[in-house]
Amino acid sequence: VATRASDAAGARRRAVPRMGHSGGGKPKGLYDPAFDTDSCGVGILGELSKTPTRQCVTDGMEMLKRMQHRGGCGCEENSGDGAGMILAMPRKFMAKVARRAFGVDLEATPNYAVGMFFLPTNREERERCRADVEETARQLGCTVLGWRRVPTFNFSLGESARSVEPYIEQLFLLPASDGAHGQLSTEQQMFMLRKAVVARVNTRRGDDAPPPEEPQDFYVVSLSSETITYKGQLRADQIRSYYLDVQDEDFMTYMCVVHSRFSTNTVPSWDRAQPFRQMCHNGEINTLRGNVNWMRAREGVMKQPWASLGVSPEETEALFPICDPSTSDSGNFDNVMELLSLTGRSLPEVMMMMIPEAWQNDPAMEEERRDFYRYSSALMEPWDGPALVAFTDGHLAGATLDRNGLRPGRFYVTHSGRVVMGSEVGVVDVPSSDVARKGRLQPGNLFLIDFDEGRLVDDAEVKTRVVSQRPYGKWLKNHMFALDDLPRASVNNTKVGSMTATKSEGVSALLPHLRASGYTNETLDTFLKPMACTSIEALGSMGNDAPLALISERPKLAFDYFKQRFAQVTNPPIDPIREAIVTSLRCPIGPEGDLGDASAEQAGRLELEHPFVTLEELERLHSIDRPGWGTTEVDITWPVVEGASGLARALVRIANECSEAVDGGKTLIVLTDRAVGAERCAVPSLLAVGAAHAHLVANRLRTRVGLVLESAEPREVHQFCTLVGFGADAICPYLALETSAALAVDGRLGADPPTDAQIAQNYFAAAGAGMLKVMSKMGISTLASYKGAQIFEAVGLASDVIDSCFPSTVSRLEGATLETLATDAMRLHAMGFPSTGAPVTSLATFGDLHMRSGPDAEVHLNDPASVALLQEAVRSEDGQKAFKEYSRIIDKLNSAVTLRGLLRFRKEAAKAIPLGQVEPAVNIMKRFCTGAMSYGSISLEAHSTLAEAMNSIGGKSNTGEGGENPKRLKPQPDGSHNKQRSAIKQVASGRFGVTSHYLTNADQLQIKMAQGAKPGEGGQLPGKKVSPYIANLRRSKPGVPLISPPPHHDIYSIEDLAQLIYDLHMINKSAKVSVKLVAEAGIGTVASGVAKAGADIIQVSGHDGGTGASPVSSIKHCGGPWEMGLIETHQILLANGLRDRVTVRVDGGFKGGRDVLMGAAMGADEYGFGTIAMIATGCIMARICHTNNCPVGVASQREELRARFPGTPDDVVNYFEFVAKEVRAGLAELGMRSMDELIGSSDVLVPREGLSLAKTTGLDVAFLTQYNNEKHSASSSRVAATAHDLGSVLDDEILAEEAVQRAIADEGDATVVKDVCNLDRCFGGRIAGQIAKDYGDNGFRGTIDLQLTGAGGQSFCAWAVDGMKVTLVGEANDYVCKGMGGGNIAIRPAPTAPFVASEAAILGNTALYGATGGKLFAAGRAGERFAVRNSLGVAVVEGTGDHCCEYMTGGTVVTLGGVGRNVGAGMTGGLGYFLDENGNFMDRVNGEIVQCQRVVTAAGEAHLKGLLEEHVERTGSIKATELLADWSNSLAKFWQLVPPSEASTPEASLENCEQGASSLAEVEGDKVEAVAA
Repeated sequence: VATRASDAAGARRRAVPRMGHSGGGKPKGLYDPAFDTDSCGVGILGELSKTPTRQCVTDGMEMLKRMQHRGGCGCEENSGDGAGMILAMPRKFMAKVARRAFGVDLEATPNYAVGMFFLPTNREERERCRADVEETARQLGCTVLGWRRVPTFNFSLGESARSVEPYIEQLFLLPASDGAHGQLSTEQQMFMLRKAVVARVNTRRGDDAPPPEEPQDFYVVSLSSETITYKGQLRADQIRSYYLDVQDEDFMTYMCVVHSRFSTNTVPSWDRAQPFRQMCHNGEINTLRGNVNWMRAREGVMKQPWASLGVSPEETEALFPICDPSTSDSGNFDNVMELLSLTGRSLPEVMMMMIPEAWQNDPAMEEERRDFYRYSSALMEPWDGPALVAFTDGHLAGATLDRNGLRPGRFYVTHSGRVVMGSEVGVVDVPSSDVARKGRLQPGNLFLIDFDEGRLVDDAEVKTRVVSQRPYGKWLKNHMFALDDLPRASVNNTKVGSMTATKSEGVSALLPHLRASGYTNETLDTFLKPMACTSIEALGSMGNDAPLALISERPKLAFDYFKQRFAQVTNPPIDPIREAIVTSLRCPIGPEGDLGDASAEQAGRLELEHPFVTLEELERLHSIDRPGWGTTEVDITWPVVEGASGLARALVRIANECSEAVDGGKTLIVLTDRAVGAERCAVPSLLAVGAAHAHLVANRLRTRVGLVLESAEPREVHQFCTLVGFGADAICPYLALETSAALAVDGRLGADPPTDAQIAQNYFAAAGAGMLKVMSKMGISTLASYKGAQIFEAVGLASDVIDSCFPSTVSRLEGATLETLATDAMRLHAMGFPSTGAPVTSLATFGDLHMRSGPDAEVHLNDPASVALLQEAVRSEDGQKAFKEYSRIIDKLNSAVTLRGLLRFRKEAAKAIPLGQVEPAVNIMKRFCTGAMSYGSISLEAHSTLAEAMNSIGGKSNTGEGGENPKRLKPQPDGSHNKQRSAIKQVASGRFGVTSHYLTNADQLQIKMAQGAKPGEGGQLPGKKVSPYIANLRRSKPGVPLISPPPHHDIYSIEDLAQLIYDLHMINKSAKVSVKLVAEAGIGTVASGVAKAGADIIQVSGHDGGTGASPVSSIKHCGGPWEMGLIETHQILLANGLRDRVTVRVDGGFKGGRDVLMGAAMGADEYGFGTIAMIATGCIMARICHTNNCPVGVASQREELRARFPGTPDDVVNYFEFVAKEVRAGLAELGMRSMDELIGSSDVLVPREGLSLAKTTGLDVAFLTQYNNEKHSASSSRVAATAHDLGSVLDDEILAEEAVQRAIADEGDATVVKDVCNLDRCFGGRIAGQIAKDYGDNGFRGTIDLQLTGAGGQSFCAWAVDGMKVTLVGEANDYVCKGMGGGNIAIRPAPTAPFVASEAAILGNTALYGATGGKLFAAGRAGERFAVRNSLGVAVVEGTGDHCCEYMTGGTVVTLGGVGRNVGAGMTGGLGYFLDENGNFMDRVNGEIVQCQRVVTAAGEAHLKGLLEEHVERTGSIKATELLADWSNSLAKFWQLVPPSEASTPEASLENCEQGASSLAEVEGDKVEAVAA
C-alpha cells in the first residue's frame, strides 16, 4: 500500500520540466483552439461518515502534488496547465468568513449557496458584471447576502499565468422561497441563475465581450449550495499556496475531487482549468463536434427540461446554446450532464447515457440493462473517446471509465471509513492495516460513493437501480422497430440497383451511369471485386504518389478533397479487429423525442444494424406505415442547361425542401439522384448531404427527421465515411450494388460467383468493416457517435463550399469553389452522357492507384523514367548528367502532384555567392535519415545496405519496427560502432525486437506514433514474410502474420507519451528520443504537447510516405501533406517558445535537393528519405511488397529473390552525395552559406507562376509562404544538443552504491533495500540499461537483489534484464514490467494487510507489455490488457481485466482468478493457464485463433504446478498455497489456452509429450540463443 517514501525519495518528487501552457485561444495563424486537447490526473477523496475533516482537504492537495507528473508545466517552470478541486461545501469556514465579511450568520440559514466567480480585472467592468449578477438574482427571487474577495497569493505563478489572472470573488445568496421559482430546488435555482446571468452579461457586452474562442474574463466557476470549486491556471502543487482559503484550519470538507491537467495547447486560460462545476475529465471526447451539433439540433424539440424548471417559452431562447462555444470538450460534457441531472435524472443515469458501456456485443449482459442502453441510444449518441470522468453533486461522488478502459483508476476503501480513488496508487498515504478493500475502475463501470447512505455502491447495484426505474424493455418492444419489422416491398426489376437490371448485358448496360459517376476500371477491379467476393476492403502498398485532388487536372469527386483525421498522442486509435467487442455500427434513425423526457414514445425510432440499405429495403422505407411516420424524396440533380452555376441554386433548393418536408410532418427524407440522365446532372452526393444536414442543424430541425441517401456515386469506404460523418443516416449505393451483380454476369467474380444476396451481404460487410477501421483511427467506437461528427480536414475547398455544406470543417488552403466542383461534375456527366449522343462503349483507366500511360492518365511522382534515371545516376562512374535530368523530371512532376511544387524560391531578391563559401556536403548529409523500414518488410540485404551507407556519410538509418540482429550491435575491434548498426532504433506499438540491449545501442530512440501512409493503424507483416530468422528476431512464430496493435498500449494520452519518453531516457540517458507524427490539422498543438512531454526530436511525416501493405482508403485519404504539417509544427512551436527545445525532422516523398531546401525553408532541421532510398538500392516500384514477391529482392524474404538484390552501400552514398550537392548549389543561389541561414526563413518562398491548373486559381498558399519568422537558435545547435536530462532518480542512487558497482563489474551479488513511491517512475530501467549495455539482454550472471516497500510508480521494472531480482511489498501502477527481457519480479501486499489479496488490485493496466523474457509474480489482480504483445515473459497473477494475452506471441501467463472479456484475441504463440472457479471462462475467450482445453499432459501439469510453487515462494500467495494443497481438484479447474503454433508442444499435445519432445521453456530458450547467434 502507499507508504511514505524516504526523504531521499521525497527529494525526487518532481515532474520532468515541461514547457507551454493550456487553455483556450482564438485562431491565430495556424493555431486553432479547436485542436486543443488534454489529459490529466484525477482523484476523489471521501469520508463515508459525511463528517468534514481537515485531512480530506490536505490529502486532496497532497494527491495533486503527487500527480504533478501527470500535469503540464509552462516554459516558465512555475506556470502550469491547470489544477483544481471540487469540494463539498466547507460550511464551518464559509460561516466564519461570511460573518466577518458581511455579518451574516449562515449557521442560522443553512440553505445558502455560494458562487465562485472569475471577474474582469477592469474595475468598471467588474462592477457592471456584479450588478448584472445581483439584478438577475433579484429577478429570480434570490436574496444576495454579499460578495467576498477570495484571498490569493500569486507570487509563485509564472508570468503567463499572472498575465491573465482574473479577479476572484465569492457571492453568497439565499434561494427563492416563493414565487415562480420557489418550488424549485436550490440547485435548480442556481442553474437557472447562472444561465440567465451569463446570457445577460453577454447581451450587455455585445461585441465588447471576448470571443468564445478566447479566455473568458467573466466566468462562473461554480454556483451551488452543495459544492464549490477552486481552480486556476496553476501547477498541481500551487493550489495550496495560491488559494489562502485552503490553508485555513477551519476549511474542512467530507469530499474532494481533484484534477491536474496536461494540455497540448499553449494559450493560458483560467476558465478552462478543471474541475468544472460537477465533473472533471481525464481524456478526450473525440466526437465533440458531432455531440455539440446534435445538442444544438435537439434544442428545437427540447421542452421538458425547461418546463420542469418553470421557464416560459420566451425565456428559453436566452438559455441556449446548451453547449458553450467558449469551453472545452470537458466543459461541454459538464453542461449537458448538469442539464440532464437537474431535470429528473440521477448522476449515475446521466453517466450511463453519455458514456455507455459496450452493450451491443456482450451476450453476458442482463437483458434489463441492455434494454436501458438500447433505449438511451434512441435519445442521444455516446460522447465517445478515452475518458475517466469523475463527478459529484455533493451527495454522490463517483467516476466512470469509457467502454475501452483507456484510462487508469484505482481505489481503496478503509476500515476508518475513507474512500480514495485516483489515477494512480500511492498518491495518498494509507496504512496497509487500514485498507479494507482495494480495486480498480473497469471499462464501462461506475464507481460510486453515496454519502447520504455512507457507503460505496457496487457497479451492479447502482446500474440495477437505474435500469429498473422504468419498463424500458416494454417500451422498446412496443415502439422501436427494425427493417425486418417492415413488410417486404416490391422492386421494379429494371431499376438500376435491383441487381437484376443488367442480367442479360452485364456491365456494358451501366456504362453511361458508371462514367457519369466517375467509375473506372480500377474502381471495378480494385474496389468492387474484393468487396463483393470476399468482404475485404481493397489493399495497396508503397504509398500515394498521385496528385492531391485540388492539383489534379482530372475531374475529382467531392469526397477526394477530404482527409480522414486520426488519433495521435492525445488519444489512441482503437483496434477494430481484436477489440471488436467494443465497436458497433448499430444506430437508430428517424425523429428523436425530447431529451428531457423519459417516456415510451421516445423509443419510437428505426434501428439499423449498419448504415447501408438495399433498394428493396429503401422501398420499405418509402412505404412505411407507422403512426407518425412519413417518407418523402428530394431530388439532388440539376438541369445541365444551367451550367456550373446551377449547382449553388440546387443546394439552396435541396436545403429548403428538406426543412419544408420537416415542417410538413415528414420523418424520413430520401435524397435521390435517380433523375440523372442526358439533361440532368447529379449534385455531388456529399455536397447534397452536407448542405441538407447543416441546414437542418442550424434551424434545429435535424433531430426531427432521418436523412437517407440514394445515389449512384458512393462505392468506397472513404466515401461512405464522409457521407455518414457529415450527417447521412443511411445510404443506398444502388449503382455499386448493380455493378457488382453485373460483374458476376460478366464472369469477373470467378467461376462460382456469389449470389445477388451474397454480393450485397459481402459488399456491406466489407464497407462496414472499413468504416469501423476509419472510425477506430480516431478512437471512436460507435457509428452513432461518428455520425455528424465531421472528423475530416478539407484540403483544397473554398469557403463557399465549407460554409454552405460543411460548416466548421477545417480548410486552410481555400481552393475549389462550388463552381469548380460543378464543372468537374459536369465533365464526368458528359463522359457518361455525351452531348453528341454518341454511345459509351468502355470505362476509362486513369491510373489513380497504379501508373498508366495515355493522355488522360493520372500523373505519379514515382514514374518509370525517373526511377530509371536515378538508378543510372547512382550506378554510373559519372552519373551527374543522369541525376540532373532526373531532377528536372522530378521538378516537373512535383508541380503537378505536390503542394511544394506550386512554390518556387525567390532567387531574384537573393545575391548569389560562390559555391566554395557554402558549408560542405558532409555537413549537410549529417541531416539526412532513411525511413523506418523494418527488416522483415524489406530484406536483410536492403536493410543492412541502407544502414552501412548512412553510417558512412554521417547520417542515420532507422531500424523500423522489427528490431535489429544483435550481431549488428557488436562494436568494431577498435571500439567504434558496427558499420551496419542503425543509429535510430524504433519503438512501435508491436514492440517487435525491442529489448534492453537494442535500446541501449542507439543514438536515437524513435516512438512511432503514426505512419504517413496509414496513420491510426498498426503495421502488419504477412505470414509469407515471417521467415524463421525474422520470427526469432521478433520473438514470434514462423509463417504466422504479425500485426502491430493500432495503439501503443502504453500511450493512451499525452501524459502516457511523456511516461514512455521518460522510460526511454531512463534506459538510455544519452540517446535522444524522437516522436514520429503524421501531418494533419492540429499537429502543431500536438507537437507542443510532445515538446512539453520531454521529446528531443519531433518528426513530421507526410501522407505520401511508403508502406508495405495498407487499405487503399488509408493510403489515399488519411494524413495530410508534410508541407502543411511542417509549417504548422514549426510556427506553433516558435509561437510558444518551444522551438529551441526540439529538433524537427520531416519526411514523405522526398526525392532530391529541392525537397530538402523546401523543407528547410519551412522549418525542418533534418530530412527523411524512404521510398527513394530503396529505389537507389534497386527497387523498381512494382508495388507488390505485401506479396513477398519483390522481383529485385528489396522487399522479399525469399532467398531466390533476395539473391537478385542489386544494391550496394555505394549506390545509396552516391544518391545522397548528389542530393547534398544539389542543396549546396541551391544555397549558393540564395546567397546562403549554411543550412542554418535557410531553416525557418519566411521570405524565400513564393507562388510559382505560369501553372495552368484550373482548380488552383482560388488556392491560398499564404500560410505556406508568409508566416512569422520569429527568432530561434541555430538549427545546428539544436541538432547537436544533448538528450533531455531527467535529473536525480532512485536508480542513480542505487547504481552509485559501491556494492552495486562491484556486483555489475564482477558479475557478483548485491542487495539493496529501499522505500519507493509513485514518483519513482520506471524504477529499475536505468539499472537494466547499465547491465544490458555491458552484458546484453541475458549475459549477466550476477544478482542485484532489490528489496522495496511502497507504491511503485508507472513502468515499474520496465526493461528488466537477467540478474535483476526485485521484490516489492506494496503495489504498483500501470505498465509494470513492460519490455522486460529477464529478471525475476515479485509484488505482494504487506503481511499486515487485512484484505483478501487475490481479490485486490495490485497492478495497473498493460503490465508485461512487449515482454521478451523474465518472470513476474504478483499476489493480486492486474488491470486491463495484461501481457499484451508478450513474447517470452512468464507471469503469474491472481486475476486480470479485459483483453488479457492480446497479440501474445510467446511465453506463459497463469491467472489464478477471474478475467475480463476478450481473452487471447490475436494470440498466436505462448500458453495461458486460467483458473475457472465460476465456470464462465469460456465465455470470456476470443476463439478466433486460440483453442481452449484442459491441462491434458504431464508436461503441462508440471509446467503449471512449477510456476505456482515459484509464485508461492516469491509472494507467499495464499491463493496459490490453497490450490497446491488440493492439487488434483485444483488442476481440473484450469483451462489451457493454446494457439495453433503451440498445439504440438509437449505441454499441450499428448502425442508429442509421449515422444519426449523438449519442453516449451526449452524451445523458447533455444529461440533466444538463435537470435543471439
